[in-house]
Amino acid sequence: MRAPVSLDAKIGRGGLDRALCKVIDLSQHGAKLQTYSELRAGSMMWLTLPKVGHWGARVVWARDFEAGLEFQNPLSEEAFEAITG
Repeated sequence: MRAPVSLDAKIGRGGLDRALCKVIDLSQHGAKLQTYSELRAGSMMWLTLPKVGHWGARVVWARDFEAGLEFQNPLSEEAFEAITG
């Protein structure tokens, strides 16, 4: 199940290497982002989501300052509801 959202978030590889992004679509297994810098498909990232914190993810696709992420571990139903509810 996917939910359209508009969430300010941060993405990075860890440490101080973080950039702002906007989550525009969310499921328990991944997210679609609007980014302000190019991401590379296959990269491993940390997505900082409101209410649940850092979430490990792999960039599945990236083009034109948008990207699709697949979470390493799915969000629980409770975490998904906390973000989208």
